[in-house]
Amino acid sequence: MALAWQYPLFCLLLVLLLLYYPTSAQISRNISLGSFLRAENTDSYWASPSGDFAFGFHQIGTGGYLLAIWFDKIQEKTIVWSANGNNMVPRGSKVELTKDGHFVLNDPAGKEMWKAELFGSRVAYAAMLDTGNFVLATEDSRNSWETFDHPTDTMLPTMTMSQPIKLVARYSEANYSNGRFQLTLQSDGNLVLETRAFPLDLSNAAYWSSNTIGSGFQLVFDPSGSVYLTAKDRSPLKMITSNGGSTKDFYQRAILEHDGVFRHYIYPKNPTISSARRPSEGWSPMSTFIPSNICTAITQLAGAGACGFNSYCKLGDDHRPSCLCPDGYTFIDPDDVMKGCKQNFLPQSCEESLSETDRFDFRYMPNTDWPLSDYEIFYGQTEDWCWEACLGDCFCAVAIFRNGGCFKKRVPLSNGRMNSSITGMALIKIRKDNSTLSLNPSSAALKKKDLFVLILSGFQKALLFQDPVGGLRPGPHCPAPHLRISVEISHNGPAVEHVGSTATVD
Repeated sequence: MALAWQYPLFCLLLVLLLLYYPTSAQISRNISLGSFLRAENTDSYWASPSGDFAFGFHQIGTGGYLLAIWFDKIQEKTIVWSANGNNMVPRGSKVELTKDGHFVLNDPAGKEMWKAELFGSRVAYAAMLDTGNFVLATEDSRNSWETFDHPTDTMLPTMTMSQPIKLVARYSEANYSNGRFQLTLQSDGNLVLETRAFPLDLSNAAYWSSNTIGSGFQLVFDPSGSVYLTAKDRSPLKMITSNGGSTKDFYQRAILEHDGVFRHYIYPKNPTISSARRPSEGWSPMSTFIPSNICTAITQLAGAGACGFNSYCKLGDDHRPSCLCPDGYTFIDPDDVMKGCKQNFLPQSCEESLSETDRFDFRYMPNTDWPLSDYEIFYGQTEDWCWEACLGDCFCAVAIFRNGGCFKKRVPLSNGRMNSSITGMALIKIRKDNSTLSLNPSSAALKKKDLFVLILSGFQKALLFQDPVGGLRPGPHCPAPHLRISVEISHNGPAVEHVGSTATVD
């Protein structure tokens, strides 16, 4: 009798387990040759033994799919690594550990989109580990390839970065393609944060450094939750972020975010865990941000700075930067502020006969500057002098007045920042009236065109010709009386350019 009721109970438990672990989520320490995943509407992945991490396809919004690794037990499903951020794949794409040991991502048509570059012994199996590391291993369990050696923008506990591995920030919060910043452990032992010569895969200029030239060796995220630089003898050399708490109690990650700041985050594994470092639900940043103020950290000769051209960077109360446009400017693309800002008015004319100084005024912005955008500098002047000098200069878009110095700047402006540490006043030149760039472009051309009013006779259409000396004469067919035609003519050649015309019969 006991077996009679235990057997149905066993079956019920088995059914519940199958429902809890969907078939698309294969929890296995070893992934055998010939195994594959396909990008489908539902998640398709291989989970680590504990279920903390998953490797597989992750759909981004309603768009394509990333081949990625993410924290699988938390609601956010935070991505920590991706293979194809620059080129997401469509539904139906497949990643396969082939029978001959290659690991390849193909689109639905079979075109290769990415593959793991393998060297040495033949791969026997793959595994998604509880550390967040996905490995391709040989028969004797040596890693032939692993994601920890090919990071994207994130470090995880137990991970070590050696020279010349680097982290590259994504382009934006939701765009996983390569962005504008990178963290590099250089061959000279110096750990640096750099801007990139976007969109090229080249560094531009460093905006933070560990100052460990000749002594730095590896960047370590140890199991205790600290990120530090080691010397060649593996001893700690420089602390980057302090202890983030036990990895038994907290999920942790250190990431170079899309705004160029390196941050260390923690997330409680048990919601009942209380910590002064966790002021709210979800991921909480540690107090150390590198650099502490990205807005003022970046000042470079080439490139836009922390934000896009013609914009400025302002640090919020949460220590996160915001990119903003000055008065008279608007974002080129509100959905992509890193593209910068544009003037929303017609620029000042440089024609001497068309002086427009009476049509422009200034907006004042204290504690604001665009360093290295100067093209003329004058010392020992007053603010009124600086105001007049910029007003009368058609190239001058902004003037900075500081301690008797007048710094004239032209667009595009770069390295923009607003900060209480910046002294002086920014004078932003804008047009007084409502003449914006949305006007018909041909209206500007009126200044260089002549308006001719011709009184022609005849009922039939008239043809206009230009004399060799530049005058106009009617064509041979002009018998229609009282026909008044207005024609705009450009004297750029022997032919008549019709910019526009109107006709009325008196």
